Amino acid sequence: METNELHRGRLIDHVQLVVRDLTASQAFYSAVFDVLEVPMGGTGDGYFWADELFVSTADNEAAQGELTGRHHLAFQARDRAMVEAFHKAAIANGGRDNGGPGERSYHPGYYAAFVMDPDGNNIEAVFHGEARRSAPSVKVAF
Repeated sequence: METNELHRGRLIDHVQLVVRDLTASQAFYSAVFDVLEVPMGGTGDGYFWADELFVSTADNEAAQGELTGRHHLAFQARDRAMVEAFHKAAIANGGRDNGGPGERSYHPGYYAAFVMDPDGNNIEAVFHGEARRSAPSVKVAF
């Protein structure tokens, strides 16, 4: 995989998950990303990637022979319907329910669903509501 763009202002450059069963993970994430309208970036021997998420087997050179531990990843959704479709697709493709679609108390308008992926990672889709979507970003200097 070759990267040609540098994106400033992002906290995370990329995340790698090292999984036990690449086929199961690829089926799960392909279905989830299809619903979230995130194109798969590519595949290779022992890995696949989409946007800034790289998923590989422990045999992949970058994994250094170790599985990653349990993680929580939250993906942005355009609206509540996309959160609901995410949950449905994830469950139908090897995920386990970890909190169905609904309002959460994190802030007004926080609508999310949670599933456990085939390796036990807590995967979330979240829509922050119209009020948060239209609010301008604020940069704070420390």
